[in-house]
Amino acid sequence: MNRPPYAIGIDTALTGLREADRLLQDLAAGLGLTEDVFGCTHLVRDGGRPRVALSLGAGSEAVVEGAGARLADQGYEVREGLWDQAGRAVLYPGAGALTGTLTVAELVSRSAIRRVRVLGSADPPDPATLLVTREFVRPHWSDGELVLAAMPAAGGTLVPFEVPDPTPCCADH
Repeated sequence: MNRPPYAIGIDTALTGLREADRLLQDLAAGLGLTEDVFGCTHLVRDGGRPRVALSLGAGSEAVVEGAGARLADQGYEVREGLWDQAGRAVLYPGAGALTGTLTVAELVSRSAIRRVRVLGSADPPDPATLLVTREFVRPHWSDGELVLAAMPAAGGTLVPFEVPDPTPCCADH
């Protein structure tokens, strides 16, 4: 599945990805958006104010315009279009089906993710390779497709590169 043709950007004051993930999920639920909507986070540095902005995209202009109008009514700063072309997808078709351990082929067939890229390897993984999702799969847009970055793990499996609960820098100091 390729990038949706209609999108809006939502500005936030958030600086953390986990907070942005929760806000994006809450907004989508509050707006009653269907599972075919894409919701992404974007690291933005314009205006000297680093933050995490959001985007919502869909195949229907009416869905995106309606969501934008309701968000603006709620006081959010909404703009037409994406912040950038490399958003990190939190909401996307099939995201809810990516739980437990799946083969790479199952991951691709169940979701909008088109490819898995293994860090440190020039070759794509074998479709039968097992991927342990950790119930946290955050692909990125690359050349108009959702691509999941994965890394090798124990027993010849893969895991998504991004971990669900990262340790904050200098947590033990």
